[in-house]
Amino acid sequence: MYYPYIFKELHHRHHRTMVNVLGIAVGIALFVAINAVSAAYHKAVSLPFKNLGADLIVQRTEKQTEDLKRAPASMRGIRLPFSNQLLAPQDLENLKAIEGVDRIASSLLLWEFSNRSFTTMMGVDLEHPDLGPIKVNEWLKEGRFPERRGEVVLEKHFAKFQKTKLGNTIRIGALPFSVVGLLEIKEGSQIAAANVYLSLEDAQDLLPKGSGGPDAVNMVYLRLQDPSMVQQIKTRISTAIKGISVSSPDSFLELMGGISRISDRFSSIASVVALGGAVLLIIKTMLSNLVERSREIGILKAVGWSQRDIQKQLLGEALLQSIMGGLLGILIGYLICYLLRFMSITTPIPWMLNPVPAMAKDVENIVNAIPLPVSMSAALAAFSLALSLIIGGMASYILGHRTAGIKPADVLRKL
Repeated sequence: MYYPYIFKELHHRHHRTMVNVLGIAVGIALFVAINAVSAAYHKAVSLPFKNLGADLIVQRTEKQTEDLKRAPASMRGIRLPFSNQLLAPQDLENLKAIEGVDRIASSLLLWEFSNRSFTTMMGVDLEHPDLGPIKVNEWLKEGRFPERRGEVVLEKHFAKFQKTKLGNTIRIGALPFSVVGLLEIKEGSQIAAANVYLSLEDAQDLLPKGSGGPDAVNMVYLRLQDPSMVQQIKTRISTAIKGISVSSPDSFLELMGGISRISDRFSSIASVVALGGAVLLIIKTMLSNLVERSREIGILKAVGWSQRDIQKQLLGEALLQSIMGGLLGILIGYLICYLLRFMSITTPIPWMLNPVPAMAKDVENIVNAIPLPVSMSAALAAFSLALSLIIGGMASYILGHRTAGIKPADVLRKL
């Protein structure tokens, strides 16, 4: 392969070279952007679970509560949410026995209705500091998280509305609690949102008599040994425990529809179309210029260049253009990913994961605002560059076969 000739040829026919490089760059940039956005949607819907350190959330919904806007006979005082009825002790034992489950943490979500206000309360398991709603302690703005019974943390907007400050005492039901911390709910974590966070034991004491026992819980968070086994373990749980609701990141993805489904199902097709367009463009451009170069190729054959030598030169030209186009496409794709990171997507919260009642004003419009975490991984960049080289190889292979039909004698007769 004669490298000076390759560079001189590309420089001499710079218009053709520019068209080929830009064609590959556009195809690679679209491939990078489409696959990065597809991966970003999966990361976005996984964020609420990641913030809780959980792979699955298990609940039991209230029976015969199909009309979400129908209020029960009495809504005063503390009660269990419709979508979070108590789990039986046997349910917890069955969950622990499920193959593939690594760790389990529980919580108790409660609602309190009064004449003028509505409060959500989350009792968290203090014995598992890295799993479940207790991870909201990472979002503390002031103070600390409860360490013993009789202590609570308030969401800062709720505290401001209640005109409550750090160190104050508030009453929940008939019990007094000391405010030891204020926190702000992290974006994308509305499924863990509550006005008041307290120990699981305190939340169990707040339940009305006869509503539950000392071990009452209504939300269980599972961490799996292998997160890729989510669907299989969901099936095992549903089979082992009847009437249970098992939520995963796919629960959000199913509600999003539209672009998320297109991104999930057709990203590969769209990528192939983009790359196919780049392949056709470079091949069409090179073939259209082959007639122009037929004289040159005929002379090279006449002076002793073999068909293999010419194919090597064409391969070198195509690969060099592919490398330039691939690198430019990766750069453009990176810029697209950077700009898309300023976007946010809104995902409707599945009913069973919504911490507020469906009959509350404007609750049906509550969504989970999540920043779109678009990024270009090193693996995606490397794969994209490899694809651009494949494009160059295909183009040079086709051109090599076309040049085989050029005869030096025919070319020399035309000189």
